[in-house]
Amino acid sequence: MASPHAREEIAFRITRTFPHPRERVFRAWTEPEALKQWFAPTDDYTTTVPVFELRPGGGYRVEMRHKGGNVHTVAGAFREVKAPERLVYTWKWVDQPDAVETLVTVQFRERGGSTEVALTHELFPSEAARDEHDKGWTGCLDRLARSL
Repeated sequence: MASPHAREEIAFRITRTFPHPRERVFRAWTEPEALKQWFAPTDDYTTTVPVFELRPGGGYRVEMRHKGGNVHTVAGAFREVKAPERLVYTWKWVDQPDAVETLVTVQFRERGGSTEVALTHELFPSEAARDEHDKGWTGCLDRLARSL
């Protein structure tokens, strides 16, 4: 029998260090124009950000359009916004009827002129869903490194 906390256990964490000040890295996550430059798993996507209300309770919506025509849309709400230290927000795929809401926490730590970003994504319904998101975030963070 599954424990009542089984979804919490299906999570991953990625840590990356960027050679830029924390405020600059935080802005890349919190300004729609900057977010559009890197927020997709590969360069085969064009990203738009039609909704972005950066405040606790505020919503966001990000649309990633693949060059083949498919559009993947994620939306959610900010639970915590503590500039330039921490973001917590819900995550749900709009275009997948069976998608469940998950939770993303991003911490920004100063590291001697660089910024360590620790991203935790949790509450996945399965290991397969976790692994797909881990792959997607890895691509996003690679693109973030190039865009900064």
